[in-house]
Amino acid sequence: MTRLILFNKPYDVLSQFTDPGVPGQGTSGLRRTLSDFVSVPAVYPAGRLDRDSEGLMLLTDDGRLQARIADPRFKLAKTYLVQVEGAPDPAALERLRRGVTLNDGPTRPAEAEAIDPPALWPRDPPVRFRKSVPDHWLRLTLREGRNRQVRRMTAAVGLPTLRLVRWTIGPWSLDGLAPGEWREGDPAAR
Repeated sequence: MTRLILFNKPYDVLSQFTDPGVPGQGTSGLRRTLSDFVSVPAVYPAGRLDRDSEGLMLLTDDGRLQARIADPRFKLAKTYLVQVEGAPDPAALERLRRGVTLNDGPTRPAEAEAIDPPALWPRDPPVRFRKSVPDHWLRLTLREGRNRQVRRMTAAVGLPTLRLVRWTIGPWSLDGLAPGEWREGDPAAR
């Protein structure tokens, strides 16, 4: 039977089971990894999430499901809640919706909207606060997955990312999971 694990990856956790930055030491405690939270044998991440990002990761023991989730050819939608520095104007949102040109080429169009601050857990450490610079929240849905893409897209429209939380991947959602928690998911919900 295929297993699918939905995991809420906390900030400052590597999206793999060992720390490659410490040769021969594995999980020595220098940097937290998935093995600090998930003790299910023979599951592997279906995609990555940067160490400085939070939110939904999917882990599975099925190589085909893993490839389907992670492969951009399948255009599985991923929704992010993004706290940005500055105020998103209609022109910036429209640029995100059309796609922006990054140093590795143009992005696909994204769904982008300004939202009220979501009811999220506090981040540890907290996001820096600056009285002179406002911050706002966006909901971005992408159908591709380049390295640090959300951060690069928001920066390209003049809105540097302060906090990034992946909320959904396809039909799977983070709803009800606190940071560091996981639950079984339905692999057939593709």
